[in-house]
Amino acid sequence: MGEFLQNIDVSLFYFINKTLANPLCDKVMPFITENNHWFLVYIILLGWLFFKGGAKGKVVVVMALLLVTLTDQVNSFYIKDFFHRVRPCNALQGVHLLVNCTDSFSFTSSHAINNFGAATLISHFYKNFKYPLFITAFLVSISRVFVGVHYPFDILCGALLGVFAALIFIFIWKKISKALKLKF
Repeated sequence: MGEFLQNIDVSLFYFINKTLANPLCDKVMPFITENNHWFLVYIILLGWLFFKGGAKGKVVVVMALLLVTLTDQVNSFYIKDFFHRVRPCNALQGVHLLVNCTDSFSFTSSHAINNFGAATLISHFYKNFKYPLFITAFLVSISRVFVGVHYPFDILCGALLGVFAALIFIFIWKKISKALKLKF
């Protein structure tokens, strides 16, 4: 079964990375995939929530920072090291590579786990942010395939783990807020 899934993943990778490649994506996807291009957006969002969102905003910001720190560290130092999946840019021939290819492992995508985790957590408390956050998480995640450094299943599993981690945080928060009789 493992070889079957690997073949599907490689076929999907080539479809996205090569077949869907075009001059627009070749310019936009490297920009989208770069974390530094999103830091200001996230700082503004979290700053707005922290300073304008009252107690709820402060709690959400602290939870989001803890969540992203935890998912990023667990993914980078445990999950990736456990699976040792070589990045497609290092493992496959003919990859349409648009960014530098590192020697770090591929499974799961930290971009996906962090962005989908944050999107799930923040949109739980702020329903109006749901679509922009999930669209952003999807674009950032899929950009990793377009630029040649992740397989689609790296993205899918990272997204699922991010959502799952956020749901655990939400569950814990509900227990804490119920015990402390907090309303929001």
